[in-house]
Parts: sequence; C-alpha cells; structure tokens
Amino acid sequence: MNDLGDAHMRTWALRFMTLLAADPEDQLAWLGEQAVETGSLVGEVLLLCRTWEGMVERGVGEPETLRDARALGRRLGDFADAPHTGLWADELAAEPVWGDVRSLARHFLLTELGDWRQPLPPADTA
Repeated sequence: MNDLGDAHMRTWALRFMTLLAADPEDQLAWLGEQAVETGSLVGEVLLLCRTWEGMVERGVGEPETLRDARALGRRLGDFADAPHTGLWADELAAEPVWGDVRSLARHFLLTELGDWRQPLPPADTA
C-alpha cells in the first residue's frame, strides 16, 4: 500500500464528494467564473467511483461507502452516454440527475465522515 498516494487520493475523493453534496447555490458560488464542462465533470466522478473501490479494498475507506459509490457510478453512467455540450453550472438546476448525485454524495460522506456538511474545497483543488 502506498500510504501517501492513498492519503492524497482519499483527500481528493472526499473533496470531490463534498462539492457534489453541496447545495446548488453553494456549488454555483464555488464555480464562480469557472467553465466546468458537464462531460468532463461526469468523467471525473466516474473515475472517482472506480478509484474508490480500490481504495476500500486497501482499507482506506469505509466498506459501507461502496454502495453509494457504485450507485453514483450507475446513475452517472447512464447520464454519461447523453451528449453534453454545456457547462455544469447551466445543468445544475435543469437536470434531475444532479439532485440524485447530491443525495448519494451526502449519504457517502455521512457514512465515511459522520456528516455530509463539510467545507467546500478551494476552487483549484477539486
């Protein structure tokens, strides 16, 4: 096990989940002037879900979080097949998938950390 690498990956995953779990207005404030493409974000979340499975296998995360990570991956896997040409900020209110993602991310954080309400990461680190 690479303790430093796993610690870094866990931090990245938890920061990302924190952003996904945040209320829409907080997500929009975090985005600010950033132009985050929906397709890129979906790809990153799917990578996070796959990476998390390996981390749990190495004892880095709570095994109970796998259910949420897999459900999140399935939900966004279906959504990933649709063409995305827009920005995440534009889709947050328009696409119901983001409410589902928010709920799954909140449950994931509740299981892993005991509370889904975490400080949002600095805008350049998630």
